[in-house]
This record gives sequence, C-alpha cells and structure tokens, in this order.
Amino acid sequence: MNKLLQQALEAHGGLDKWNSFDKISATIVSGGELWPSKGIHVDTSPRRITADTRRQRTTVSPYGAPDFVMTFVPERIVIENGKGETIAERADPRAAFEGHAVDTPWDPLHRAYFSGYALWSYLASPFLLAMPGVEVEEIAPWTEGQEQWRVLRATFPASFAGHSPVQEFYFGPDFLLRRHDYQVDVSGSFLAAQYVHDMVEAGGIIFPSKRRAYSRKADLQPDTDRLLVWIDLENFQFS
Repeated sequence: MNKLLQQALEAHGGLDKWNSFDKISATIVSGGELWPSKGIHVDTSPRRITADTRRQRTTVSPYGAPDFVMTFVPERIVIENGKGETIAERADPRAAFEGHAVDTPWDPLHRAYFSGYALWSYLASPFLLAMPGVEVEEIAPWTEGQEQWRVLRATFPASFAGHSPVQEFYFGPDFLLRRHDYQVDVSGSFLAAQYVHDMVEAGGIIFPSKRRAYSRKADLQPDTDRLLVWIDLENFQFS
C-alpha cells in the first residue's frame, strides 16, 4: 500500500476499524449555487443519509416528500414512499447525463444519482482509496497558507460511480484530509476544489463535518466567489 495512503488511513481511524462497520449515517444540510443552476429549489431541511462502508450504496430521507426515501447504487436510482412503493426509478442512471453542460437542468432522478454517489464518496473518504481496483500515486505537494499538503492522485475503475475517473486528495501535516479536487463529468466536466474542515470523531473514525466546494481555476486555486456546494454534517453513527 502507498505509504501516504497508509498514514492517512491511520490518521482517520484505521482501515480495520472502518471495515468493522457495515453502515455510516449522518444528518446533512446543504446548499450552494449549483442547485439553482440546475433548476432545483434549494431546500436546507435536514436529511438523514446512510452509506454502506464497503460498497457504493446510499439512502437519503426524506427525499422530496416527508415519507420518500431515495436509494442509490451505481446501476439504479429509485425513490420509494413509506409503503415501499416505487415513485420513480432509473436504470443505468449515468447514461441520462450524456451531452449535459454546466447549465443543463436536472430532474429529481438526475439529482438523486449525483447526490447518491457524491455523498457516498464523501462519507467513505479516505477509505475508498483502499478499495480494490483503485490506483493511487503521490504527486507534487501543495502549499496552502503556512502548511504544505501532500497529495494523492486516485484513478478509479470504470465500475466506480464518481465525479470523475481521476481525483486528487490533499492531506495536511497530521495526515488528515484537507481538500478534494475533481471535475464533475455529469455536468459539463467543470472543475471543483472542495475544502473540508471541523473534524469530528464517531466510532473511532475521523470525519470532516463541513465541506465547501468551490469552482477551481486552471492554476488549481479555488474561486472563493463561487461556492458551488456547501455541506454541513452532524450526528454520525455507525452500525
């Protein structure tokens, strides 16, 4: 295993500890300028998200109505009511983004797929970098203020549902995650730099409780005037 990855995993609580759990849940509140650009009303009501720890599966509730639940897996999105009846579903959901630009409107299932894979990735970071088929390499460090952050570039397998096949993860001197870079391929491949902070501990695992994704410039600097997505997380629980 890559040495930096090993150090980062240990700093966040350890891979063995992570793998001892089946699911991680948290309460989320989110917003940002991405949603209006997609024709989506910004709803800052709290929701509960649950992610499997060893495979890409996410549920979000409530979703659109008080008793609706959204379930994401890479090959299918479904929204169900409290009786388990299907309200809407889409197989091969990634294909529905073909030809999309930054300002292409999204329907509820577009948003569900994006939220499902993104939230799973965020809750599973950095442990997802140790999944089978993920290749990592350390690249040039990044200077942020008074700190130098070491950077892992990850290449994900074709079966992985994510923002882009290649993403960068920045770690501080304490080996905790500081930043996550990617391009959003389902929305015209725009560049993003997501900063994470306000770390909390749950079940022996360290999580950032705040995430702020900015538009990223060509020189890798964030455009702090453009906050695309903000996410606040709390009440982390494992099962």
